[in-house]
Amino acid sequence: MTSKLFTPHSETTYDEVERQALGLAEALRARGIEAGDRVTLKAGNSGGFVVVLLALMHTGVSIVLLDDLQQDAVTERVVTLARSRLTITDGANRAPAGATVSVDELLAEAAGGPSTTGHEAGELSFTAWRALPDGLITWSSGSTGEPKGIVKSGEAMLRNLDRSIERMGHRPDDVLLPLLPFSHQYGLSMLLTAWLARSSLVIAPYRRLDHAVRMAGMFGATVVDATPAVHLSILNLAERRPEMAADLRKVRMYCTGGAPLDRSAAERFVAALGLPLLDGYGSTELGNIAFATPDNPVGCGPVLPGIDVRLESGPGAEAPGIGEVMVRTPDLFSGYLGADGQVEPVSGDWYRTGDLGRFDDEGNLFVLGRKLAVHRMGYTLYPEVIERTAGGCGAPVKIVPLPDERLGSRLVFFVQDPEGRDVLYWRERICAQLSPFEYPNRVVVCGAFPLNRNGKPDNKQLRAMALAGSETPEDRSSL
Repeated sequence: MTSKLFTPHSETTYDEVERQALGLAEALRARGIEAGDRVTLKAGNSGGFVVVLLALMHTGVSIVLLDDLQQDAVTERVVTLARSRLTITDGANRAPAGATVSVDELLAEAAGGPSTTGHEAGELSFTAWRALPDGLITWSSGSTGEPKGIVKSGEAMLRNLDRSIERMGHRPDDVLLPLLPFSHQYGLSMLLTAWLARSSLVIAPYRRLDHAVRMAGMFGATVVDATPAVHLSILNLAERRPEMAADLRKVRMYCTGGAPLDRSAAERFVAALGLPLLDGYGSTELGNIAFATPDNPVGCGPVLPGIDVRLESGPGAEAPGIGEVMVRTPDLFSGYLGADGQVEPVSGDWYRTGDLGRFDDEGNLFVLGRKLAVHRMGYTLYPEVIERTAGGCGAPVKIVPLPDERLGSRLVFFVQDPEGRDVLYWRERICAQLSPFEYPNRVVVCGAFPLNRNGKPDNKQLRAMALAGSETPEDRSSL
């Protein structure tokens, strides 16, 4: 079977993609780019993005990968900090100071350069990129503080993907449909998984799910990766328009990650689409850690071979067996990008994730949420853990804690309900899942959670919404 790259407007064999990438690598060298240089790539998902990324890896440069929606002022600071030799954009953004070129310009230079036979012989090689301690520099979202440059070696990235492919069983006859930005860990890992496993890759407009689902049918998608929020939107679409489910008939795996999986959505998914949502756990710093699989769709599945996970309990532990997830992995990132452009290395064998988790008796990992404790009426509570329990009400739930002099904190529960049922309906069902000291002070019903660029619920926007709703009689009387 011939592996292909599918876009809304093109269909390209991997042999042709490789030829284009080799030609583009020559165009980069003609611009003076050499192995070990740093090059910034700021572009949206496209076939050109794939070709440029592969060419950069073949050239052996350190890739500074930025979200194409990142503010231009931030991009300029990053380019300066990283000492980037060249910035490649998709033309939709204002070019930062310094040497810049668009994806289309580079593709044109590659096409207009030496003839096909003049391009370097052989195949794409990532050997030089593997050896770089700063092969990949990605930028954190800044959702928990100031954005940071996360530096990984090429070897750590590719080795981790080899573990992941072996666990998930990606194969050449698969057609991968990642509904994710390639500029972030999850989306990038699926792009490279497709290339390494020789699986075909569909680049779909993931902000237009109706179009993306249609492309799944056109090209026979067999593996769909997306955040839980995006999978929930697919579920809602399939329930409202059952005929669209036919476009997903060849899918054998629905995979998710990037946020804890809502229990009620997972149950609805199986009922509507006939397959479980396979949860996974990982991070930009660590790579992939654990995966559920079709033959074991439990929690996040067992930890990948070669990686160790232990749980560290502390004061105020939510329950026996629950603790902070600590990880020891050879795929650990190199460090953070320092103010001088150098890598500030990480120290220690065990990495503290800041996530709460537990194992079941079969060794499956369950990630419960961030270890962000609040104190309320003498109790230490973890809002993200309560969210998962409250999800048994039949709808996704997000909690925003607000400071309160009397209680310690108030808990504002947001319930995602497209039908718009009233607050009392949801309060009764939420409270039935919780202990009294976990009850909401206020319940807010919304049609959909606001999402950030990664397709996760936007906690900053939710907090602003909680603060905008001034204290109500419901707040004062709940507890």
